Amino acid sequence: MSQSGPHNSVDPKLLEVLVCPLTKSTLRYDAQAMELISDKARLAFPIRDGIPILLESEARKLP
Repeated sequence: MSQSGPHNSVDPKLLEVLVCPLTKSTLRYDAQAMELISDKARLAFPIRDGIPILLESEARKLP
């Protein structure tokens, strides 16, 4: 299966409404890392198969 299919991107409309589950602040989309970044919480939430995983236990802490 190709990496450039629909499972390798996030719906832009979805990105407009998603917020950080901890701070309720806006998330920044990092397409290269396939993560949603919460600058306020200093966390990076993974996106797997086009689905944002907005769980603190799955997030990567940012420096």
